[in-house]
Amino acid sequence: MSEPFDSGDWAPACSLESIRERARMLAAIRRFFDERGVLEVETPILSHAGATDPNLISFRTGLHRPGQPDPAAPLYLQTSPEFAMKRMLAAGIGSIYQICKAFRDEEDGRHHNPEFTLLEWYRVGFGLDDLIAETDALVRGLFESRRPLDSPEVFSYRGLFGDCLGIDPLDADFDSLDCCARSIGLPETAGLCGNDRTVWLDLLFAEGIQPRLGLGKLSFVMDFPAILPSLARNKPGSPELVERVEVYLEGIELANGFRELQDAAEQDRRFEQDLRERKERGLFMPNPDRRLIAALQAGLPDCSGIALGLDRLLMVLTGARSLADVLPFPIDRA
Repeated sequence: MSEPFDSGDWAPACSLESIRERARMLAAIRRFFDERGVLEVETPILSHAGATDPNLISFRTGLHRPGQPDPAAPLYLQTSPEFAMKRMLAAGIGSIYQICKAFRDEEDGRHHNPEFTLLEWYRVGFGLDDLIAETDALVRGLFESRRPLDSPEVFSYRGLFGDCLGIDPLDADFDSLDCCARSIGLPETAGLCGNDRTVWLDLLFAEGIQPRLGLGKLSFVMDFPAILPSLARNKPGSPELVERVEVYLEGIELANGFRELQDAAEQDRRFEQDLRERKERGLFMPNPDRRLIAALQAGLPDCSGIALGLDRLLMVLTGARSLADVLPFPIDRA
């Protein structure tokens, strides 16, 4: 990887070759979907609805109508284009993809930037197995000319906890979760996680399992607990699980996908549950997306969708150390 163009903070933070690599990657992605007849779409970055997921913080702004000193309505920068794309799907557009900017407040670090580039796509009639195969074909194709990846591996979330940490994430009591955390070098977690199982599971997965995933190959993790926030449908015959997949490469999470929830009443219930949790945590209370509920009531086709972080993918593709090495203008230089 060539050195950055070092001429002061007016210049790109990454190398010029990295900028060219990004252009080649985007062109290859567009060829991939064009060959499969998947339509590229655009949706608004600004929305009247914010993310209700308790783990996501939307950037907020407001619309000032001409001649009005105060905002006429709050607006939010999208955390992903998911809801607007689902409204297109409900209208009957068919399989679609989008390459766009997304924004998440309170996210900054080696693998995070508050403004980032997402590839999100939805395939009508696909189950998760189909989506996994297509994701593998896309990513392995991008790596083919650099260093071919080995065949992918597929794990269950519950199985990984058993194999790597020796506990059952659904049944383990909080003392067992605390003992597990201590065994992997996390002695102060009880005060941080309390009795919130979702926080415990996220922490144990991130510290005890994730670094082992995707070493020289894509790792797909399936069958997540229903208690973790998602917009996935429940797994038939296993109401404690949802049809969700996460994708890892070199210990880095690249993508998160679902067999998409079609039930408007269940989606509304999950919005309300998210808002209750946000209120308990003292978080800002956004407007949930009622237009998404209306779209689900109109009828979302059976489909699966996935969002893939392109900055992280480019980072792994080029062997960069952090997102700042592949972003022309990360937040400190924006």
